[in-house]
This record gives sequence, C-alpha cells and structure tokens, in this order.
Amino acid sequence: MNVLITNDDGIHAEGLYVLKQAFDSIANVYVVAPDRPRSACGHSITLHKPLRADRVPLRDGSPAYASNGTPSDCVSLGLLGIVEEKVDLVVSGINHGPNLGWDLTYSGTVSAAMEGAISGVQSIAISVATHKPSVDYTVAAKLCVRIAQMLRERKLPESTLLNINVPAVPASEIKGIMATKVGKRRYMGSLEKRSDPMGRDYYWLGGDLPVDSLDEGTDVKAIADNYISITPVHLDLTDHSALDSIRSWGLDNLLD
Repeated sequence: MNVLITNDDGIHAEGLYVLKQAFDSIANVYVVAPDRPRSACGHSITLHKPLRADRVPLRDGSPAYASNGTPSDCVSLGLLGIVEEKVDLVVSGINHGPNLGWDLTYSGTVSAAMEGAISGVQSIAISVATHKPSVDYTVAAKLCVRIAQMLRERKLPESTLLNINVPAVPASEIKGIMATKVGKRRYMGSLEKRSDPMGRDYYWLGGDLPVDSLDEGTDVKAIADNYISITPVHLDLTDHSALDSIRSWGLDNLLD
C-alpha cells in the first residue's frame, strides 16, 4: 500500500512524524507537507506563484518534501508529481487540535483530505482534540493505521472522506468509538482595531473559545464525552432538502 501523508502543522510537526512512523510498518510512506504551519488556511490552493518542494530529512533520516504551498497544494504535488506510484490512501495529520463541527470549513487538515477525495483517492483527516502543548499521538496513530487496513477491503463511498477526532485523554479513559455527524461549533469572534507606529490602522482578528451545541450523535458531543469520533464527510455541499423550496420561488420570473 502506498500512503501519502501531509498536514497543516508543518513538516516538522510531532503529529506528522508519529503518524509516519506508525505507517512505516504496513505501507510505503511518502511525506509532502507545508514548510511551516498553515493552520486554518481552508481549501486554498496556490495559483499566483510557483510551488516548490524541497527534499528534507525527517528526524529518523527518512526523506520527505517540504513545500511553500498549502496542505491542499501538498496533496496535489504528491499525487501529480512527486509520488510516481499509484497512491492508495491520503492521510492528513495528526493535527494538534480538534477539527470538529463547522471547524471543517476552516481546516487545512480536513481540506487536504478533501483534495485527496477530489482526486479519487481514499482519504483520512485525523486530529487529537487538544491545544495543550504536550500531546500523546500514540492512540491516534495506531487507530489510523487500523482504519487504513480496513479500507483495503471496505472502500469508502465515492467523494467521501473520513474526519477522525481523538480525545486527548489516556487510552484507558477513552469510552469507545462513535460514527458521528458534523456538529455545530461557533466562534463568536472579535475584531480589535489598533494603530502602528506610523499612525496607520490595522486590525487583529481573534475570538473566544468555541461554543458547541452538544447534540447527540455529533462529533462535538462525542469528543466532549471522551469518545473517538469518526465522521464521513461528503464533498456534495448541496442542501437537497431546500431544492424544492427554491424551485417554488418562480425563478424564471427573475429574468422578466
């Protein structure tokens, strides 16, 4: 099995290294990741400047590629240029921090997995749900390898990826694994206006801690209850339930 690993925390992130080492035992592993942290970059791609991919050694001496591009760019670089073999699986992570609920719209980690799914490759995004400086990625790495082995036989539906979040507690405190839906997570946000030494205004965008709706069956509720959350995410963003309502608006009359 050929596995392409990327992330949005950067090529030297601990989560990426632990994940790569875990996959070494079952797969041919290729690493293409951003040369610096690119968290919350969403599904941006680079069109206005050249993409570079410099060969760098990881901590164990194994080769990897560090790119000036986004996580999504890294997947494209791997699939279209760097990896000469057919890639069987794209894995993005292990992210330092949760990717839950509406975080998915901001997440570079999840967007990299989306890019893999767009390219027709089975893809996984995986995160440990904490922002504490010290993180144990062992449980997440082992789980991801086991799911990758399952996907050899149980193929994901077309245009679907897996978004996995692991609670940041000892393995003995994890209550189980739940298949979940995307929950609701809001950042109220704040915008602070400041002035630089030249008297010009600038703005600092920030926010408070997220506000979660702890609805049963959602990823945010699972993590709050110390369950591992596995969410199938589909690339079709259409609200199918709203189509008939919009068709009833008399759209053709808008052209009169």
